[in-house]
Amino acid sequence: MEEAASGLRSSGMLVTKGLPLAVVLVFLASARCFSAPVATAEALVAAVRDGAEGAVIEIAPGTYELAEPLEPKSGMTLKGAGMEKTILTAKAGWKPPVTTLPDPEMKTEGMDTRAYLIRLQDKAAKVTVSDLTLRAPQLHGAIFGFGNPDLHLHHLRIEDFLWSGIRTFSMERAKIHDCEFIDAGGRWEKGVPGEKGGITGGGIFAIWMADSEISHNRFTRTQLGPADEFYGIKVRQAKRCRIHHNTIETNFSMEFPFENDEDVEISHNICHGTISIPKHAGGPVPASGRTFHLHHNWMKDSYSIEFVRNGVEISHNLFDFDPAKDHGNTISGFGQAAAAGPALFHNNLVNNPGRGVIWINEPYANLTVRNNHIIARRTATPRDEGLFGFAAACDFKTFRFEDNIIECRDQDRPLFRNDESGGSAVINNRLTGISDMARYENRSTKSTAGLEKPLKFECGVHGEVVVDGWEAKPLKR
Repeated sequence: MEEAASGLRSSGMLVTKGLPLAVVLVFLASARCFSAPVATAEALVAAVRDGAEGAVIEIAPGTYELAEPLEPKSGMTLKGAGMEKTILTAKAGWKPPVTTLPDPEMKTEGMDTRAYLIRLQDKAAKVTVSDLTLRAPQLHGAIFGFGNPDLHLHHLRIEDFLWSGIRTFSMERAKIHDCEFIDAGGRWEKGVPGEKGGITGGGIFAIWMADSEISHNRFTRTQLGPADEFYGIKVRQAKRCRIHHNTIETNFSMEFPFENDEDVEISHNICHGTISIPKHAGGPVPASGRTFHLHHNWMKDSYSIEFVRNGVEISHNLFDFDPAKDHGNTISGFGQAAAAGPALFHNNLVNNPGRGVIWINEPYANLTVRNNHIIARRTATPRDEGLFGFAAACDFKTFRFEDNIIECRDQDRPLFRNDESGGSAVINNRLTGISDMARYENRSTKSTAGLEKPLKFECGVHGEVVVDGWEAKPLKR
């Protein structure tokens, strides 16, 4: 056995000549435990191409230039020495054309699925990729996958791509965590005369995602201008997914504009941009009664949530805006088709809303706004419209404003933007600096106005910020 063990490797291959069959089988079964890390691009390509399902391929520190995508099989693990140590990139000659961008989004026909550093084999399950930097400014993205259940991506730096960092279809039970997305797409048209597009890329762009978790990731961009759009996380239909403890420094933090979203929990994130969840007529409400629950997030842009959506709950968030940047309503709905609701907005702190707190262009029903504390100060413009703006055709008998503290400091403002909104139930709100109180009764009750309990939570990557009431401070560890 000792002689057999001493001769097991020759250029990374098992040497089995002369060994008993039983010994060969034992060593073949455990070969991945004995293999040394690959140290050249050629060895890496061969290991992925020739390796068996379930193989663990460790990649030594260094930079590996590829001429075509790696295609991991089911159960394979690609593990580098660390995101600052092992770097996968593309050779200069590998430069896919941008004629397939923007891609068709909802289908693979017409898109170049091989314009990615890693192109998972279709339907390969339980693939893990970790501890690497993926960087190739001429490629469409870092990782592409179609029908890959139990995908696990972690401790990756995905940096400098044309379209989207991670691009997937039919992703179930995935975990994407502890990754850095830096300029991970959204800029393909740069330098292409006459081309326009690329604004709908995303750090993560998933089609049909279910039972998955995206957490503790950081999304930043440095290469786009202030007018360019880019999404941190973009999903066309999500069911039973958790997106939490991410720090997203892009102008659109997340987008979910699709039918049949169900039980999506978005919590404990720091969002420098908008969370977009609109659907025509609000979209269907699932049997669970909830499409989205947005809670315990720190929202930093006055255009925070793009609406409308039915079956949504927004609670226990800090909306904290710079009064000099008063371009948005905290919640904005731009459509025209009537939506049945419901929506519940409660126990939030809203600091310095710009245009207002909620503006919905389409007729809406079954809206409850309760137990929030809102402080509006004089803005740069300055904004003087009502804090809540609704279409006159809304079903106001199903609107309820109850137990809120609403203060307008420095400048009085109306609560509502039209007389019809006064048909809402307005009950036991503590109002200061509100100029249209003749529109509604606002009868008092024995309930206490404001938050039901103090707001305190951690948010961002590994809870890097603590929100304590109106203040958000870095966590001292």
